[in-house]
Amino acid sequence: MNEAFEANHARSLSVIVSELREELKQFLNTRLQMLKSELHDGLSAIRVGVPFGVLSLLFVITGFFLVTAAVVAIVASAFAGTPYAWFYGLIIVGVLWFLFGGVAAFFGYNAFRSKPVFPKRTLEVLKADKTWIESEARTTNYGRAA
Repeated sequence: MNEAFEANHARSLSVIVSELREELKQFLNTRLQMLKSELHDGLSAIRVGVPFGVLSLLFVITGFFLVTAAVVAIVASAFAGTPYAWFYGLIIVGVLWFLFGGVAAFFGYNAFRSKPVFPKRTLEVLKADKTWIESEARTTNYGRAA
């Protein structure tokens, strides 16, 4: 039993450190390879996804303009007898979109305003901590002076 103990503990400190260093290198190399692999997979997904996202955005914008043109045509048909029928249709639909946009902006602004951007509770806790630390420092300093 004494021989087994000596065989296990016969390695020098430099051997142990070099083994630890090699294990650390292997560990870091493995993690780096994992990171590279994940980034490569992510980039390949981005390469496929971004063109489809741009294409879908283009189709949505085109659809919006076509629906707007249809609404303008419907409104213009109400003024069919006048030479300014399309002008009236464009103005009415444009004002309508501005109103919808204004209402959406109002609700968006209220949503941001109702929830504070800065975490007030956390700031209050930090201020209380600061006050507590300052009072502890004062009592500690006064205790030393006395």
